[in-house]
Amino acid sequence: MAYDRALYQMYLSRIPMFSHCTPEQLDVLAEAGTAVTTEDGQDVVREGDAGKGFYVVTSGRASVRRGGTDIARLEVGDYFGELSLFDPAPRNATVTAIDGELACVVLSPDDFTGVLDKVPELRDALLHGMARRIHELDQRL
Repeated sequence: MAYDRALYQMYLSRIPMFSHCTPEQLDVLAEAGTAVTTEDGQDVVREGDAGKGFYVVTSGRASVRRGGTDIARLEVGDYFGELSLFDPAPRNATVTAIDGELACVVLSPDDFTGVLDKVPELRDALLHGMARRIHELDQRL
């Protein structure tokens, strides 16, 4: 299944971790993504499983459950699993397609590492974006 790379690039630009990336860096990231679909009622990821990818929702909706309790809904442009790009720790929630088919673009840790090797400047942009996000979260406390 193909995806609109320019649209995916726009979604990436809105994610705090990627907010300091140039359009060229975002384009390389967008190129590395793979389109996946999940049927209504099927799990995309399961709580407790090893994290193996970062997902951006490109169409459809999903529920997020932790410990069997609904905690969130995801829609187009939302994302999950970004920490799995750095650490394959167990997933802390289950994400399930609802209200029809769910389409996402997934970036695997291996593809992400390949992009970082190809565009080393991206590491600095990511660190700046992550630091900014930590500062924003710290301001809320």
